Amino acid sequence: MNALRFLVVGLIAGAVTAGPAGAEPAAGIGWTPCPDVSEVDCGTVPVPVDWSRPDGPRIGIAVARRRATDPTARLGTLVFGPGGPGGSGVAAVKRGTLLSPETHRRFDVLSLDPRGVGASNPVRCPWTGDPVPAEPRTQADFARRVAANRAYTDACRRLTGPVYDFLDTASGVQDLEAIRAAVGEGKLNYYGHSYGTLLGQQYAERYPDRIRTMALDGNWDHSLPTTWRFLRTEATAAQESFEQFVAWCARTTGCALHGQNVRRLVADLRDKADRGQLYAHRQPPAAPTQVTEQNLLFFTNYTSYGPQWDLLARLLVALRDGTTIPIPDFRPPAGPGPDDPPGTWRDPVGAIACQDLSLLVSGAAELAVYRLASSWAAPDIRRSPVAWDVTLRCVGLSDRVRNPQHRLVVRGAPPILMVNSRYDPSTPLEWAGAAARQSGAVLLTYDGWGHGVYWKGSACVVEAADRYLVTGRTPAPGTHCPAVEPAP
Repeated sequence: MNALRFLVVGLIAGAVTAGPAGAEPAAGIGWTPCPDVSEVDCGTVPVPVDWSRPDGPRIGIAVARRRATDPTARLGTLVFGPGGPGGSGVAAVKRGTLLSPETHRRFDVLSLDPRGVGASNPVRCPWTGDPVPAEPRTQADFARRVAANRAYTDACRRLTGPVYDFLDTASGVQDLEAIRAAVGEGKLNYYGHSYGTLLGQQYAERYPDRIRTMALDGNWDHSLPTTWRFLRTEATAAQESFEQFVAWCARTTGCALHGQNVRRLVADLRDKADRGQLYAHRQPPAAPTQVTEQNLLFFTNYTSYGPQWDLLARLLVALRDGTTIPIPDFRPPAGPGPDDPPGTWRDPVGAIACQDLSLLVSGAAELAVYRLASSWAAPDIRRSPVAWDVTLRCVGLSDRVRNPQHRLVVRGAPPILMVNSRYDPSTPLEWAGAAARQSGAVLLTYDGWGHGVYWKGSACVVEAADRYLVTGRTPAPGTHCPAVEPAP
């Protein structure tokens, strides 16, 4: 995954609202070898643009699968719910195995491009950079930001087509049910990562009796009722992850900032960015790039996803010393990276987020209060750059929320497994605990760092998740897996 994919976050989903009685069973998928990866099968599942009008216009949901490596031991199909929103599950399947060899031995592993993503009628926007002003400080600037958001959304709708108004996760739940029916499985096996956890949670609300197993990794709490609760919980998670980076540097001799005052350095760099005096020096002949405070906070936060703390330390040293930075660029990209399909990440994230989250901000004065309060919750990192970015993108779009926040209500589902890092900069453990309590799920805590626990090198986590997917047996409530120390 591109290290500059600042918006690859375990963002944003919504809750299931009232809708049609259920997704109609779809015909079987016409699988064919993918043109670019012959060992992977590709297909399409047709679904309505608007599930309340099942006979209306349709789009195709792109799917891909790797068949079970041991057909004699095959248990069925396991659907992988990709992160984002904006991540391509089809591309992930094509890149290689998503889960452990044992899981791929026992299941056909299938994933999808959610509606509005990749090959599923992707969101298309006239990308010219963020709407201005990016950081409204006055009421006039705030009004300009609202107008820019609405104009940008309207432009994206014109380029994307009718599906743009139906990108909420409740519609995605119906798509997932259509995929289950098309595959021909009586019960769904599901592993959701980041945004994919919200898709899974909402599916469990809507179709609890159609689940065999459901493991959710890096969990969202979509019950957060206010903009401040969203910003506060994310700011706290970002601060805790930064504090863990500081502690790692203190105990790791290979850290480029070992023995130095990391907090002071970040504060100094942040102040230089505020004054417009911070630059990233790239390989010649590229000119130095001005680094904004938001750029700096994005990268500081994003490198805790892995975590990639060695990279962060070397980057901070380069910014301090004016030497060449250890990455190609320092700004959030305008679109997908070189390994990402068109229509992923940047364009879909705001479109989906602003239909799934009601993030009300009355004006510049309220935003200033949130800015100050976030800095109290996160004195070093100041705020969650991702949550702040999403909030600003959705300002003025509250009338377009199709899937507002609510508490999970799951009745009649089999045991659900949730896993989460203790120090997750994107989907905090606080969120996972709330989602587990609301849904009755069993929460497995990884006492380490990063976003997406299954891929952290913890045999404890992988064995527990695999055992659950194969047998349906969850670990005991309150189970913890020890942390695996990040490599220097």
